[in-house]
Amino acid sequence: MGRMVRSCLQSVLKLVNSVAAFVGVGLILYSLWMINVWFRQTHAFPTAGAWFIYASFGLGVSLCLMTCFGHIAAETASGHGLACYMALVFLLVMLEAAVTADVILNRDWEEDFPEDQTGRFNEFKNFIKSNDELCRYIGSVIVAAQAMSLFLAMILRALGPGSGNGCDSDDEYIPARLPLLGDRVQHAPYGGDPSAPYQNDSWNVR
Repeated sequence: MGRMVRSCLQSVLKLVNSVAAFVGVGLILYSLWMINVWFRQTHAFPTAGAWFIYASFGLGVSLCLMTCFGHIAAETASGHGLACYMALVFLLVMLEAAVTADVILNRDWEEDFPEDQTGRFNEFKNFIKSNDELCRYIGSVIVAAQAMSLFLAMILRALGPGSGNGCDSDDEYIPARLPLLGDRVQHAPYGGDPSAPYQNDSWNVR
């Protein structure tokens, strides 16, 4: 029963963790598209002023790496791996909460970010404003997936790693093997030569 519960938790954690992979791949493709458009317009790669492009690409790569690490931790059910994965997800949630709080509570939140020379940051901001309901739905799904990842990782870490083989424990087979070993010792055949005459050692004593 424990192995079945652990296997189900591992599968669900991998599924929920895949949401971050989809977001990461989307950010990578979006950043590559922005680099392509910038290169066509300027015939050069983006400079340091195009921070929004590099930030999107770095965030996408980080999410993909975190997803791979989460899949490995879920597959092995290692306590250290799950603890590191939970720490990464917690730091990501704290970063998202800090940015969200700054946008909501600070009216001049745009001044906290440097100027983007590409203008893609303003386009992204206008897209969010024009599709507010859709963006809230996507954000809620992402936050819910991250919360579920933390919860499932905590339960899986509490259960501990599995035995890794098809048997629950080798101790169940020890009582079955001991009588066989005892029979072999008790019924071991005599190894001497039956044709040799019997000699009493007491006759040789003088």
